[in-house]
Amino acid sequence: MKLGFVSAILPELSLREVLQLASQCGYDCVELMCWPAGKAERRYAGVSHVDVAEIVRTGSASRLTDLCEEFNVSASALGYYPNLLDADTAATAAAAEHLKLVMDAAAIAGIECVTSFVGRDYRRSVDDNWPRFLEVWRPLIEHAESRNVRIGIENCPMSFSADEWPGGKNLATTPAIWRRMFADIPSAHFGLNYDPSHLIWQQMDYLKPIREFADRFFHVHAKDVRIDRQRLDDVGIMAHPAEYHTPKLPGMGDVDWGQFFSALTDSVYDGPVCVEVEDRAYEGTLDDRRKSLVQSHTFLRNYVPA
Repeated sequence: MKLGFVSAILPELSLREVLQLASQCGYDCVELMCWPAGKAERRYAGVSHVDVAEIVRTGSASRLTDLCEEFNVSASALGYYPNLLDADTAATAAAAEHLKLVMDAAAIAGIECVTSFVGRDYRRSVDDNWPRFLEVWRPLIEHAESRNVRIGIENCPMSFSADEWPGGKNLATTPAIWRRMFADIPSAHFGLNYDPSHLIWQQMDYLKPIREFADRFFHVHAKDVRIDRQRLDDVGIMAHPAEYHTPKLPGMGDVDWGQFFSALTDSVYDGPVCVEVEDRAYEGTLDDRRKSLVQSHTFLRNYVPA
């Protein structure tokens, strides 16, 4: 396995500065964000450290590959996380085209994985979303196959606040849905970017999927979560999830990382494990976020030796 982090937490740094910081902290890789130009309202969205349009236009990723070589840090994946099943079909069409650009750039750069969300119309049921899911994602996965790039879907429900309630803005949230997804799109290029914390706040077993979906684990996020049991007892699971759970750095929440990495190694997973910093206690300044990466690296090196 390789230990890395998600670059979304460092929006003010250039690609060079991100890779330099990764090297200084001792990380092996970085999941590099590739959003298109423009303002994004959602936290951690809209960050771009790689200009995929430029790579595709020129047919060269030499700047990216040269910087990775200079700092001895690889790109674990190129990441872009829009809602590809939003009710705004014009926006989703543009997002799908950009995701194809990300795939094209990954292929040019020799990066085997692209990470994203499936998306969802949060006002509609899983079944009601399904026809559009197939309509949007079958051609996207065909595009990934043509570029020999694998798509790792993160399992975050994206249902934390009132504007995402009740269904959330990402369909791929549970093992039952993953089975259905992979049955209907049975491509070896379609898999998971697995984050155990999202199963914990859904009151689910976060170890069991590692065994069942071992061949679909393309990328892993290392994020912890703390459940406020007293608050959960007060508001219940039908409340907005942000009312009773808090994302934390690895080792500061309810994930048993020893068991987690034990299950990963048993499944023979040897891909990237990237810290995803969403802990508000460490977001006040750039220095706080740098310290969060140092702390996470120190903790996780117990399980992912250099």
